[in-house]
Amino acid sequence: MKAVLPETMKDLGAQCLLSNAFHLYERPGEQVLDEAGGLAKFMNWNGPTFTDSGGFQVLSLGAGFKKTLAMDVTGMKSDDVIAEGKERLAFVDEDGVTFKSPLNGSLHRFSAEISMGIQHKIGADIMFAFDELTTLMNTRGYQERSVERTYRWAQRCVAEHKRLTEERVGKPYQALYGVVQGANYEDLRRHAAEQIASLDFDGVGIGGAIEKRIIGDTCAWICDAMPESRPRHVLGIAAVDDIFACVENGGDTFDCVAPARCGRNGAIFTRGGRYNIKRAQFKHDFGPLEEGCDCYTCTHYSRAYVDHALRAREFNGFTLATIHNEHFFVKLLDDIRASIDGGYFDEFRDETLARFYANGSRDDALPDVPPKRTLGHTSTFQGTDEQTRRRLFMHGEPALAVSFSDLSPDVSDSGESDNHTTCFMPYMSDSGETDNHNAYLTFYLSDSGETDK
Repeated sequence: MKAVLPETMKDLGAQCLLSNAFHLYERPGEQVLDEAGGLAKFMNWNGPTFTDSGGFQVLSLGAGFKKTLAMDVTGMKSDDVIAEGKERLAFVDEDGVTFKSPLNGSLHRFSAEISMGIQHKIGADIMFAFDELTTLMNTRGYQERSVERTYRWAQRCVAEHKRLTEERVGKPYQALYGVVQGANYEDLRRHAAEQIASLDFDGVGIGGAIEKRIIGDTCAWICDAMPESRPRHVLGIAAVDDIFACVENGGDTFDCVAPARCGRNGAIFTRGGRYNIKRAQFKHDFGPLEEGCDCYTCTHYSRAYVDHALRAREFNGFTLATIHNEHFFVKLLDDIRASIDGGYFDEFRDETLARFYANGSRDDALPDVPPKRTLGHTSTFQGTDEQTRRRLFMHGEPALAVSFSDLSPDVSDSGESDNHTTCFMPYMSDSGETDNHNAYLTFYLSDSGETDK
């Protein structure tokens, strides 16, 4: 974990952790995790786990772009486009993807079957099918071909998952989610959703390049095609307004690196907006990160100390900032669930967003204050044993949330290596050097990731 213990995540309210299959494959290796009894046991986590398929690395090691939601694609359409200053390290063909390791330059082959084999050995409770993550800059023709290729890979994943489940006798059942691609094209998204819904998946991942302005619509297009019994996970979402947009359009769970990574870089989330703790004004400020916050950091440490620790690149600074940001999102999701149950979701959404974005999306000022479609009912997940943890997702028992972690490097917004993810869950209806670290985002689902210098 990146400066945060699993026990801390549990105390924060995280219910589930996510790890990246590609990074775990590189180190420590899926065989080590299999020998250890699975990912949860390996990291001393008594709760459910997720793994993504390695599909994100098709983008991050291929075109090398930042978060797709932040892409500015005005006037740009090219299938050969690559981020400035990046080398293409992922090459897609019909059968799968060849990756060049960002660690040592070695070549690795991923396919639907290989991804399933790796994830089965990692032993996560929930896995994702191997998919191709495109950019918003790819042409319409390429997006069409990619959607069909992802569907063919999804069919192969289902078949291999079934074979491995039958072969690995005595191992707990692992749920498999299909992933819907299609960029920002409504017809492609609906078509891809129908394809994934037709296969024997336990849930669905809403992935790929999505423009922020239509994120709610995109979620709705996909959820329209999904059976009510299948949980819907929105991949790579952490902005407060995006969470609300997805919740009201059918999204159940979410993941993103932002809360942990931003915390390690000094960005603090509060009910009154986000601010930079490393500004000079906080050097002599001995108040908490957020007035009225009851997280461990705010009840024990000052803004001045966290500012100092982060400037000094001390790990306790990363830890304290991450704890607060994770607590912020856990509390946010707690409140969202309460508003759904209480019938005042719309009012809570409007009040929360008005307060959080009162000074813009990235306010640098210290906040003053300690904020349509089908909404599901949720209850807190209480089970701790293997059987109960899996029953949560296998039999449609409502859950509160999940937390995501990630064990190795990936590409961050800054171009640094990332190695974590964050996951949130408003409700689950029916359901440069590289660091070796993990982090989780929580509010019940969580994550994290980046390299330190």
